[in-house]
Amino acid sequence: MKKICIVGISGKLGQYLTEHALARGYEVRGVCRPESVDKLARFGDRITVFPGKTNDRAVIAEAVKGCDGVLVVLAPWGVQRYASGTAQAVMDFAEPGARLVFSCGWHISLDGKDVYSLKLRLIVGLFGPIARLLRFAELDDQVRATDLIFQSDKDWTVVRGSNLEEGESEGLPVWAEHVGDPVLASNLTRRTDFALFMVAALTNDSLIGKAPAIVSRAAPSAQAAQEQAVAA
Repeated sequence: MKKICIVGISGKLGQYLTEHALARGYEVRGVCRPESVDKLARFGDRITVFPGKTNDRAVIAEAVKGCDGVLVVLAPWGVQRYASGTAQAVMDFAEPGARLVFSCGWHISLDGKDVYSLKLRLIVGLFGPIARLLRFAELDDQVRATDLIFQSDKDWTVVRGSNLEEGESEGLPVWAEHVGDPVLASNLTRRTDFALFMVAALTNDSLIGKAPAIVSRAAPSAQAAQEQAVAA
């Protein structure tokens, strides 16, 4: 893994992805809206930025050219199928054999075996229609995007994040295949560690074709699961 592209590089998660990727010595390219380029000034010439919307197929085609891996922030913004357009463009133009790692929330399900709390179901059920009505976000399009990913034959991973908070790294998050696993009960991860997991997934072939749901390894639920495993 030498050259990677970060699609959605200017956001909070994208900038953490950039930090972790540079720390590993990767050559980093990135795509973000033209009005957000200034947010990346601190990285200077250590990165190459391609200004444009992340669902702009021409921009994506140029940015991912020659990249061994692509990290994609699947943002649900607007109501023009932004997330699904981004996912499709990345899959269409990424190099053959490139590792593709996408970010999303717990509400996405790979096989329908996830068990969601009433609180999470209510949040998604209420926020989704309101956000769409206000033309702010389109959660259904994230579902559409991941369905496209799940049906593809690419080397993909969809990392499903819990609630996020800022703060110093607590280490590589732990994960489970399905929401509802007791290890995930704390439902909290540092945003920098979400990014850390995504970057680590680039070289973890055991995650190909999977949609790991993650939580902080320092979370009480993760600690309890580790203690139970040791006791067993």
